[in-house]
Amino acid sequence: MNKTEIMQTVVLHSDSKSNLKLLTDLAKKIGVSVKYLSEEEKEEIGLTHAIRKGRTRQYVDTEGFIDKLLK
Repeated sequence: MNKTEIMQTVVLHSDSKSNLKLLTDLAKKIGVSVKYLSEEEKEEIGLTHAIRKGRTRQYVDTEGFIDKLLK
């Protein structure tokens, strides 16, 4: 890979094992690497996404926040 190339990532989800196998077989055939994510890796990606989405960079009053959670 030269310096101007940027790696691209695609995440696919399917309820059909056979369709997913077809896609991964095709990817391998055309030289695209395939990696299956573990449950832990999927959770980490989800948590990272939630943290980034929820980050507002604003101060949050801890007591007020906890009070709202307890109501």
